[in-house]
Amino acid sequence: MFSTKKRLIERTGYNNTGRYDYLKLLSTELKTSKSREARKQVLANLSNFAYDPVNYDYMRQLRIVDLFLHVLSESDKVFVQYAIGGLCNLCLDPINKEYIIRNHGVQLIKPLLSSNDEPSLLSAITTLMFLITETSRAEIITPELINQLVTLSHSSNNRVKNLATIFLQDYCGFNDTETSAVASTSTG
Repeated sequence: MFSTKKRLIERTGYNNTGRYDYLKLLSTELKTSKSREARKQVLANLSNFAYDPVNYDYMRQLRIVDLFLHVLSESDKVFVQYAIGGLCNLCLDPINKEYIIRNHGVQLIKPLLSSNDEPSLLSAITTLMFLITETSRAEIITPELINQLVTLSHSSNNRVKNLATIFLQDYCGFNDTETSAVASTSTG
């Protein structure tokens, strides 16, 4: 993980299946497999490969970002969990970030803030934080999003509560007092 292309060649050699070819095989299997379990496994692998910046170019060439975006609308929560995890892993890269935003990723991710699946919810919050730029700020930080984050900041789940609070404080300019005041107004 976090290898350079030179280091990958040293480890795999020129004649072994390269990273691009392997990702291409996974991408093809995800698109063509009839087995839901096989597709879940492939999606989990792609999500994990999205963590390594060496793979970003390959994933863009193979349109794996599009696969992740498409899977967000699946009804299977495990599929969604892997897809949002993959997007979260990819979106720190400026090219991927811009691509996700330009291809309606924000609109696809925001509904996950209502998810009762903790990993998907945490990845959705984190991904939205990572996607904030000068140009995307107004699209992401809306009154509706703020209300959802305020509600989440009072969750009994400490991980959700803390991440929502960080989002409100770091990206929305709220302090603890303001978060509490908005929460009491929205619940009262």
